[in-house]
Amino acid sequence: MKFVKYSLLFLAAFLTLLLLWGVFGAPYQVDYQEERATIPNLPSAWKNQQVAMIADFQVGMWLSNKEVIEEIAEQLSQRKPQAVLIAGDFIYHPIGDESREEIREEHEDEEIEEVLSELRQVMSLLSPLIELNIPIYAVLGNHDYAMEKPHANKLAWIADQVQATLEDAGITVLVNESVALVSPGELEGDPLYLVGVGSHYANNDDPRRALAQLPDDAARIVLMHNPDSFASFPAGTAPLALAGHTHGGQIRLPWASDWSWMAMLDNNEVHTDGWIEGYGNRDNTLYVNRGIGFSMIPVRLNAAPEVTLFTLN
Repeated sequence: MKFVKYSLLFLAAFLTLLLLWGVFGAPYQVDYQEERATIPNLPSAWKNQQVAMIADFQVGMWLSNKEVIEEIAEQLSQRKPQAVLIAGDFIYHPIGDESREEIREEHEDEEIEEVLSELRQVMSLLSPLIELNIPIYAVLGNHDYAMEKPHANKLAWIADQVQATLEDAGITVLVNESVALVSPGELEGDPLYLVGVGSHYANNDDPRRALAQLPDDAARIVLMHNPDSFASFPAGTAPLALAGHTHGGQIRLPWASDWSWMAMLDNNEVHTDGWIEGYGNRDNTLYVNRGIGFSMIPVRLNAAPEVTLFTLN
């Protein structure tokens, strides 16, 4: 009986320490993941240039790790990548249930001020990058529409405010459109394009519309928030696609990283992080970033916050 008692005490102590690490330790251990990415027809000016990707700030959630966002912005300002790509979910604001629209009408000024407060924090945290004029491009995520779940009520006015605030700060926001990235140096030649896709939860992701704006053989990077948008890209149109949303599963077992807490909550297959094999159409490649913030609970285990630095070739 003593053996069982002490075993249970040891297990309880271990789980308590693990939980404390997941709340107060692991979420602040940022993984600066360096990857090489191949892009067909890459212009010579872009060869060996570095592009950074971050995602899922979730500013406004309780115990949100704003200090990590600020640290990452400062680190990237020192590394000076050629561009920074942000894959959505700037704010948390999970109010997208059906009754909330009525509440918003009754307390509109309070609601708007809360959103603006969250956005002011985002801009403050990103200021080291913005002040250096490093080109920043972004797409919107589900939380930028106040949608915590796929069938939640979509609040487009919040997304409009997020987009307007970002653009006022000089951040280019893409919603099913393409843009030529700011070219390195003074070299002239064919551009490298960024294809930005709208929010999947908001039923606003339209890859074909985004792709219609660039030549068929143009070199491109595709940026989306939700990996589920990737399957809609026709074969060969997304040779390097980047997504966030999953938080790396947020809680994963070290010996079974394919299992995750977020996968348990989702009825569909969850593509948690890294290079995703066997998904999407032929000649398309997807990388999923683990993001920075949290979803629902402020815990990360075996799913460290991630900054991805892609060297292009």
